[in-house]
Amino acid sequence: MLNPSSVASLQAALRDAGVDGWLLYDFRGINAIASGLVGIKGFVSRRWFVWVPVQGTPVAITHVIEQNPWHAWPAAWENRQYSAWPVLEAEVARCVKGKRIVMEYSPGDAVPYVDYVPAGVLEMVRAAGATVASSGDLVTRFLAVWNDDERRSHAIAAEQLKDIAYAAFKKAGAAARAGAPITEYELTEWIRGEFNRLGLWTDHGPNVSATENAANPHYDPSPDAPRHLKVGDIVLIDLWAKATDGMWADQTYMASIGEPSAKAVEVWNAVRDARDAAIALLRTKLASGAAVRGGEADDASRAVIEARGYGKYFTHRTGHSIDASGLHGSGAHLDNLETREERVLLNGSGFSIEPGIYIAGEIGMRTEVNAYVHGKELVVTPAEPQKDLVIV
Repeated sequence: MLNPSSVASLQAALRDAGVDGWLLYDFRGINAIASGLVGIKGFVSRRWFVWVPVQGTPVAITHVIEQNPWHAWPAAWENRQYSAWPVLEAEVARCVKGKRIVMEYSPGDAVPYVDYVPAGVLEMVRAAGATVASSGDLVTRFLAVWNDDERRSHAIAAEQLKDIAYAAFKKAGAAARAGAPITEYELTEWIRGEFNRLGLWTDHGPNVSATENAANPHYDPSPDAPRHLKVGDIVLIDLWAKATDGMWADQTYMASIGEPSAKAVEVWNAVRDARDAAIALLRTKLASGAAVRGGEADDASRAVIEARGYGKYFTHRTGHSIDASGLHGSGAHLDNLETREERVLLNGSGFSIEPGIYIAGEIGMRTEVNAYVHGKELVVTPAEPQKDLVIV
């Protein structure tokens, strides 16, 4: 739950943002950002608000019959209880009237990952006399910035995933050339075994997909539909995992069993160069001290693939936030396709960089590395990203 130390950090951020406070709202878990920041646990079925002013102490507005989840709320902070809706609305107005505040709201739903406050609640808060702006950059600052331990654990996991992927390619190639090819699913099982051996954990996956199956970005290999990995196949391995209490790593590698076709090499070069264009853009802007937004990196990557004539086959964003709230986290994404990602890539924030080309029924290619902002630098993991198609 919020404590004096975390509130001091929040208030410093509010001063930097030039706003009067942060109004957190939740109803039956619809706003994971609010519940995560407040740390509320237990059965809560009624609306609640927490007001964090730029100065002074926080105020909770909670239902009178649901006080048990708030037992750890500091006694020095107000807990204004309501039963009737007019009281609820009056207490909200007491907090925010005449103030410029932030909430989990994104104008035009530009960034849906922070657009959790219902329109009706927004109308109610504005009617109370508040001016509401998005909490998006504050969400990144408090939920998506890595600490030293997370950076260290991520770096280790990133190198482990790379080694597993290359060993998996070697295994698939040897089996195919020996005339006893293994299936996509069998290779995913082998990768899971390597995760266990190294003390890595994942909630699902990985994805091993061959040639035409790789054209489905969210392909899930199944023992019920076995696809053998044969000579002539292009193989995509997408794997993600983390150490216990560590930070996620998420990578994709590409290989050819036997010599690749000219078309395969052309597609690979396009996605690799698109990845490197995003990295170059980020490094240049960060080194200059300029703020850089996730959508800009997406634009730089997408421009390369469009110039190569494959633009219509790049059907997803360039990257997603990676943070403590999840593999696909709460911070700024590299996206100006699916959403209008307007948030700044803050110091300490981490994300994937993963352009892809997916030609249905024919071939799919993706390369994925991870990166985080470290001052004016961009640190990319693994230390040596894949440069050429692996041939096994």
